[in-house]
Amino acid sequence: MRKHIPLLGLLGLLTASCSENARQVADTDAALVAEADSANVQPALQSINAADLLSHTTVLASDAFEGRAPGTAGEDSTVNYLVRQFRQLGLQPGNPDSTYVQKVPMFGYTPQPEASITAGGKQIKLDFPKDYVAVSRRFVPEIDINDSEMVFVGYGVVAPEYGWDDYKGLDVKGKTIVMLVNDPPIPDPNTPGQLDSTMFGGKAMTYYGRWTYKYEIAAEKGAAAAIIIHETGPAGYPYEVISGSHSREGFDISSANKNMDRAAVEAWITTDKAKEVFSALGKDFEQLKQAARQQDFEPVPLNATADFSIQNKLREVQSQNVIAKLEGSDPELKKEYVVYTAHWDHLGKDPSLAGDQVYNGALDNATGTAALLELAEAFSKMETKPKRSILFLAVTAEEKGLLGSKYYANNPLYPLEKTVANINMDVLNAYGPTEDVVVIGYGNSTLEDVLAEAAATQNRRIVPEATPEKGSFYRSDHFEFAKQGVPALYAKSGVIARGKPADFVQKWSENYTANDYHKLSDEVREDWNLEGAVEDLQLFLLVGNKVANTEKLPEWKPGTEFKAKREAMLSSSAGTE
Repeated sequence: MRKHIPLLGLLGLLTASCSENARQVADTDAALVAEADSANVQPALQSINAADLLSHTTVLASDAFEGRAPGTAGEDSTVNYLVRQFRQLGLQPGNPDSTYVQKVPMFGYTPQPEASITAGGKQIKLDFPKDYVAVSRRFVPEIDINDSEMVFVGYGVVAPEYGWDDYKGLDVKGKTIVMLVNDPPIPDPNTPGQLDSTMFGGKAMTYYGRWTYKYEIAAEKGAAAAIIIHETGPAGYPYEVISGSHSREGFDISSANKNMDRAAVEAWITTDKAKEVFSALGKDFEQLKQAARQQDFEPVPLNATADFSIQNKLREVQSQNVIAKLEGSDPELKKEYVVYTAHWDHLGKDPSLAGDQVYNGALDNATGTAALLELAEAFSKMETKPKRSILFLAVTAEEKGLLGSKYYANNPLYPLEKTVANINMDVLNAYGPTEDVVVIGYGNSTLEDVLAEAAATQNRRIVPEATPEKGSFYRSDHFEFAKQGVPALYAKSGVIARGKPADFVQKWSENYTANDYHKLSDEVREDWNLEGAVEDLQLFLLVGNKVANTEKLPEWKPGTEFKAKREAMLSSSAGTE
């Protein structure tokens, strides 16, 4: 229980002239604050438990929810469930229009592509989706590209700050460009076997390596079609993830120009097929890769043409983000916000399959969505609510390109300059407690410092991700907040499991990525251990609560690509107040 110091006794302490007494007063005051905070936070921490987390996850990942694809009955079931849970917890509607949803206008497209490459009078057929996938995100029913000249543009990067330009002034309007995945890996001239940390991110992927950037620059340059060569290592996932996602209905945010500013065709091709094509064109794939790592690389005409035909089955979709609010307790600070995010969507179902047809997405991301509900319940248990308001935002269409978070970040329900932090959850730990906490995009913001302080209370430490070259920082919903300048934290359970062999987590993760990630088998399992997930959620609660109460706001660290935008946003906001 909280202890109380009698008023007269406290006044006596405060008026003492001795410096030792003054120090004791400060210590006592700090202890009282800590004790009060603990008494307030402990019920919240204790309310987070594995049974509730599993219960929510089991419902969301059940066949009845049909894989939670946007624009389906599965979305309706998911949104209704989340709204019902938030309402039962007594949270306010998060939308200022007094509802728990933000409508996200999108369109769905189901591609039926055909493609071939012609060189020297010989035609090379491409088998969809075995060899390639191709989509058009233009809101048109049919795309035809004929005799489009092909050119290899290395990594497809234009990065003036690194003196890098893979296009070298080449006019690619109407052409089909072929690109490698990830950033150019530039060797460190002083350390054999290492990458140059001054070029791009060294080992860590920058946004230039992300597939979304490559399609964006292709569209900006006027290419008719853009093909990325998939390689499992640099991409961070097998080709089956690509083919599984792009051989069924995809989505994009509706725009006034029907996305006509995008390249007509956005495609991936397997490494094996790319090697076969290059060989047929008299080119050596490995030699081209080596050449593309040089700053003086010049685009390579492939002396071939590409043909694409895509029949697009289109429909307009009104999807929904779900949002709830816990209003802050401070009259002024409640106008500022900490936002927790998780994506509720997954891949839906495939009626063409025999037997199991539902992509349940249990870990990805029924667990994260369940976590949002657990945190909402935990905060509601606090007798004294945080000074700043807390938003719980379950976003749609993450699997289709971070669309729900992108829409929110571009159409925020609350000003982004008043949004002090975003804490994102995507795929929770189902293998047990860990000694560490992995920060995705390590070194970006002072939120990590708050995380490290909170982790220490659990006898844990924060560590960088082991494979920053996979670009995980750009692959979940926090990134859309970061792009707009909002300090964002994306952390996961660590890699050292308590009481397990040193390689236990690595093997578990590799098995999940190879066998379950974006596959029918991502279902709730009896051998899950969610105690590590509980620790992580308790940690995220401590971080969010600290940020919601502290005077000093989170910041991007020097050198981070999002720092300038945040500072400009806050400066502009200060000038209008």
